[in-house]
Amino acid sequence: MNPEDPLLKILACPLDKGPLHLLEPAEPLVPQEVLYNPRLRRRYPIIDGIPQLLPSSGEQISEDEHEQLLKRISP
Repeated sequence: MNPEDPLLKILACPLDKGPLHLLEPAEPLVPQEVLYNPRLRRRYPIIDGIPQLLPSSGEQISEDEHEQLLKRISP
């Protein structure tokens, strides 16, 4: 996926139905492309270009990881 992909505007978190943020790979914090929900502190993997948006696919992250990811999201 790329940040300009129109699909990003309609994808939503399966749990709170809110918007998701695309995060590019950045070792070690984000080893692959992911969609991130900062409200619930959950990230969803993108495998072979396909977002995995089942609730069970989401991974809860720690407070430290959340703070680091927020810095990547905010300009």
